[in-house]
Amino acid sequence: MGNLSAKSCIVLHDSCTTALDRDDFASKVDLSFLDPPFNQDKAYNAWNDNLPPEKYWDWMREICTKVYKSTSDGGAIYFMQREKNTEFVLRCLRDAGWTFQNLIIWKKKTSAVPGTKRFGKHYQIIAFATKGKTPRVFHRLRIDPPLPADYKHARENGMFVTDVWDDIRELTSGYFAGDEALRDTEGNRLHKQQAPIQLLLRIILSSTNPGDVVLDPFAGSGTTLVVAEQLDRKSIGIELDSHNVALIQDRFAELRKSDDVSRFFTDYACTPNLETIWGEHERHKEFASPDEIAAKQMAFLEPNQSNLST
Repeated sequence: MGNLSAKSCIVLHDSCTTALDRDDFASKVDLSFLDPPFNQDKAYNAWNDNLPPEKYWDWMREICTKVYKSTSDGGAIYFMQREKNTEFVLRCLRDAGWTFQNLIIWKKKTSAVPGTKRFGKHYQIIAFATKGKTPRVFHRLRIDPPLPADYKHARENGMFVTDVWDDIRELTSGYFAGDEALRDTEGNRLHKQQAPIQLLLRIILSSTNPGDVVLDPFAGSGTTLVVAEQLDRKSIGIELDSHNVALIQDRFAELRKSDDVSRFFTDYACTPNLETIWGEHERHKEFASPDEIAAKQMAFLEPNQSNLST
């Protein structure tokens, strides 16, 4: 299958099951973000999302093991899943050799999914683990979100990021997806599971330094790669769907203003040494407006393999 390269990023058009075994695959990865299909019987172009549970979790364990082998000592993994699968996620990581650090609760900003027999679901989990007991990199980021209504005094220097992330909005299918959601010229979403820039920004800032290698075995729309590129990190994406590979290529060809991570720099202004952690690779880059890239947004619908460098 063809691959594409963009500056410090490479996308392997392949299954992560086989790509992670390639002889030329990176020997050292410093951070991996896993956001796989959740086995919810959703319609994917190149994947059966309705596997028997035992087969699905055997596959997840296999991927966690392969990523572990390619990870530097102390390197990190962030594994996102549905809250109901927390037990299976932690078991996969443990069986693959990872050392558990945190269970991050990503609280959604939209209404909870109602339930008739239990409380409504209002979050996803992200399991943070490392290769070995001690992380090779962990930056204690400080943020300064709005004060709760019952607080009397403003903070002097923000607060440390905790394991509950309730300040990052998901890209829902409706209005709140905003300009960041990739769309065609008619306004239709191009990737309905697109992760928000803010989520990957926090993960990459927390567990890497400029120059480190970031891996996304389920690259999807390429958010991890776009963020890593701007933070002066190297990145590797693996994506099975040729439509998504072309979408990533289009996204890198002309970065949009809505993909510009520098607009969130002030969110972490209370973090010591933020300039060093952030990197300078894309801090002053000019980003394209929605109008400037509208004509190119449909390119992924007819992916041309001849456009992918091999």
